[in-house]
Amino acid sequence: MTSRIQELVAIVPAAGIGARMGAEIPKQYLMLNHQPILAHTLDRLLEHPRIDKVILALSSEDTHFAKLTQASHPKLMTVIGGKERADSVLNALKAAPSDAWALVHDAARPCLSAADIDKLIAACETEAGSQQGAILAMPVRDTMKRAGKGGAIQETVCRENLWHALTPQLFPVTSLKQNLTKALAEGVAITDEASAMEWAGDQPLLVSGRFDNIKVTHPEDLQLAALFLQVAASDSNSNTGE
Repeated sequence: MTSRIQELVAIVPAAGIGARMGAEIPKQYLMLNHQPILAHTLDRLLEHPRIDKVILALSSEDTHFAKLTQASHPKLMTVIGGKERADSVLNALKAAPSDAWALVHDAARPCLSAADIDKLIAACETEAGSQQGAILAMPVRDTMKRAGKGGAIQETVCRENLWHALTPQLFPVTSLKQNLTKALAEGVAITDEASAMEWAGDQPLLVSGRFDNIKVTHPEDLQLAALFLQVAASDSNSNTGE
């Protein structure tokens, strides 16, 4: 039995400063192929036909967002974010319709493909997905090591059934809001939305995503993201005959 998602809201927590980039401005505003990282991310979400609204959680001191061309898009609204990612997501959820689904995506993942969004939505429209939600993820490919004292290898970890969690992550607004609220109140460490759902007893589905859906975290990631975007643009032009 399948259940079609009637309303879909994308949530983008973008209140952080991205300290690991070592930049003078928040990393989501660093330039990437002629526009800021966040602009690329918003384009991917605003252009998708299944996404009805995009809610962006910003720092109360943000002075950069208003300069983006996407700032005036009719599908976009902003809220004030919180100290941590989970706080920002929760603030955005409070502005979302209670009967909608929330597709939460990292501000610094500008290479998201429409095909991956489609796959994630399709998974949540199955019987299992409609009950548990789902996330984009990638199976671990490399040998995994656990570090011990002094940075030496303590052990080799079996990579079977291990996945790298990606975003977007897709859950019903009401259940995600409830689980995040309860988890934060009890001091649970929430690293992503799925961790809040897992803490509450759910088992979200893993949907295999593209390897180029990278998160820009370190300076060298900018060059890689730029390459991926160039390749995607070239493929798009080829498919349209331009």
